[in-house]
Order: sequence, then structure tokens, then C-alpha cells
Amino acid sequence: MPSPLADPVKLPCGLVLPNRLSKAAMAEMIAKTNQPTNTLADAYGQWSDGGWGSILTGNVQVDVNHMGSPFDPALHNEYKDSKTNSALVAQWKVYADACQKHGTPAIAQICHPGRQSFRVAGHRGMFAQTLAPSAVPMSVGDSYFQSMIACMVWSKPKEMTTQDIERVIRQFVDTARLMADAGFSGIELHGAHGYLIDQFLNSKTNLRTDAYGGTPEKRARFILEILSQTRKVVPATFAIGIKLNSADHSSATFEETMTQIALLAEAGIDFMEISGGSYEDPKMMGYGKANAAAAPKSSRTAAREAFFLEFSKEVRQRHPGLVLMLTGGFRTRAGAEAAIRDNACDLVGIGRPAAIDPKFPRLLLDESVGDDEAQMPLNKAPVPWYTRFLPLHLIGAGAESTYYATQIQRLGKGIVAIAPPW
Repeated sequence: MPSPLADPVKLPCGLVLPNRLSKAAMAEMIAKTNQPTNTLADAYGQWSDGGWGSILTGNVQVDVNHMGSPFDPALHNEYKDSKTNSALVAQWKVYADACQKHGTPAIAQICHPGRQSFRVAGHRGMFAQTLAPSAVPMSVGDSYFQSMIACMVWSKPKEMTTQDIERVIRQFVDTARLMADAGFSGIELHGAHGYLIDQFLNSKTNLRTDAYGGTPEKRARFILEILSQTRKVVPATFAIGIKLNSADHSSATFEETMTQIALLAEAGIDFMEISGGSYEDPKMMGYGKANAAAAPKSSRTAAREAFFLEFSKEVRQRHPGLVLMLTGGFRTRAGAEAAIRDNACDLVGIGRPAAIDPKFPRLLLDESVGDDEAQMPLNKAPVPWYTRFLPLHLIGAGAESTYYATQIQRLGKGIVAIAPPW
């Protein structure tokens, strides 16, 4: 019996994904000059030949002055058009072509880190303020030591003016236009993991009382304006998706999140990826400062592997026509198929296994391979001994991200990636 993972998925814009397996976005840490490099293109060239239904890139930052990582590719200046900026388009086209060399649609994840931009990331300078909807500083804990770490890593955020907001919206739109002109099949707006879009959506970080805050609807205005303005300047067949958090909402804010999702669905997004966590509480890496106190997962969720499956199923119930991608924790064919058969999602996002084996979909889709072999269990990445006194949830997540970025760099150099040691 053919696997449901092999079914094609057609997005509302008309883009057809040949199967349900998506290579999820991961940090590559390859773009040392904040521009796409040959090594980055070569890594994605391996995924392009891996049998994926779609490929999502790592973060493409919309402002080189405000970076999530010092080594992400980014928009350096205002993007005019493909003629005025022909050299820039040609540079990004090499990247897009490598991703789609074998016909797999590639979607660029575009992002602004907001208050989460590290002091050493971006061209703004170590002591310059970050941007945020409200001047809520980063926090990794309540102790003096943890507060000192936060002050060392992140500068104090500045509450964005209306002019700041309009400029950043233009940067998102400009980046989307560049990605379309370079040949990518779509973009994903990164509204999860505590980045700027998520900061606007979240009542904990958005304390504004103007047109961009105060109610769930007003907090969604920032992302809705990005979406609306982008639609006007990219081809009709160009996909626009969004990644949203699921794991960071209490029962008190759950309905507010659902209100915002309804607004996004009405605005006509092509797909929604469900993830969760932030630098302060990195659930997306399997770590979280509140893990010990969190309610245990149901046996059903544990059996289905996905970190955020129950939230995804609630979104599905309310918006049955919305194309959903669920990312986080998938390691086996059985777990991925169960999520599809349970109608929790349409697309399965796979991250860390993809960094170890860029052809992982071929294993999952091979009907001659039994379920007991169609899997890739992975250990946690090793944590250096000298970090034992630092906050575990940050160090563990950082070790995971760095370890798999290193494996992606190996792929880009034509070297076999290595799974974390047993």
C-alpha cells in the first residue's frame, strides 16, 4: 500500500509539492559575508536530489543590521528591481537554482529577529539597540547570573516607531520580491521562535496601545500588512506561508492565538507551519526552561512523535481548508504517516534527520523498506563540559543548532554528515 507521504499537495497559489515531506528550515551558519555562498548552494544541491516534496531554506534576514545569526544571508540595501539590482539577483539565483535543480520547489524563510538579535550579529554595532514592538528586554531566568548573561548577549530593545514599522514591512516585501525574482517558489514568513513577527503577535512582548497592539487583531496587523503588500508585488503562483508558535500559549491566550490564525487564513496564506519555542525557551530544539513543570504530553502525542501535534489538530478542526505543515520531532515513517492519517497536517517538516541524510525521504518512501528500518533515531548533541554552569535550556539548544549547522557545512563541502554519538 503506497504511503500517504507520497501524495502530492497543491497549495492555493497553484504550486504543487510532489510529496508531503518538507526539508525544514535549519541554521546553516555558512554565509560569512551575509550573502549566499557556493558552499550554501552546494549543501542545498544535495537536498534537491533527496526526494523532498519541498525545501525550506534557513533564515534569510531582511535587514543586515539586525541578524539572528552572524552568518545568515541577508538583504544589505533597499531592493529596487531585477534590472537595477541585476548582479544581486544573479547571486541569489545561483542559490535558488541549486535548491531546485531536480525540480523540488524551494521556499525561502525570511526573518527579522527583533529583540533577539545578538550583540555580535548584524552591522548595527555591539551596543546599538535592537528593534521590538515594545521595550521588553530578553530574559533567560530570574537569577542575577542569568540576568547578567542576558545583558551580555542582547542589547536593550527600542520600541519601534510607526516609521520603524513601515520600514521593516518594506524590508520584508523587498526581500520577498528578491526571492521571487531570483527564482524561488515562495517564501515563509518566520513568525515563530520569538522573532519580530512573533513579538508583535504575542501579548507578553507587545505592550503597545496604538494600531499595532492592544488586541489580538491589532497585534496581527504587522504580519497582515506584510502579507498584503507582498501579495501585490509577487507572481500569483508564488507561495507565501507563515511559521507560527504553538507551544508558548497558556489557556488564557489560546483563543487570542486562534483569532490571529483565523485572520491569517482569511488573508489567504498558502500554508502554515506549526512550530514553537524561542531563544528564551527553546522548545523547538527539545529544550525548554519550563519543561520540568510543563504538563506531560498525552500518550497519543508521544506516540505520534511530533512536539506540537495537538495544537496543529485544533487548527485543523477550525480551518479544515488551511494547508498545515507540522515540524518538530519526526524521526520515523510510522510517526509521519500517523500525523497525516490523523488529519493533523498536510506536510511533515523534517529538520535534523535531513542534516544527517539529505536523501532521508527516499528511505521513508521506499515501499520495500519496513517500518522498523524507515527511521532515524537521534541522540541529543553533545554539550561541552565547560558550559555546565550556564543555563541548560540555552546551552542544550545552542549545542543542537551548532552541531547540525556543522553537519550542513559538511554537506556543502561534499563530506558525509555524522549523527550525534551514542
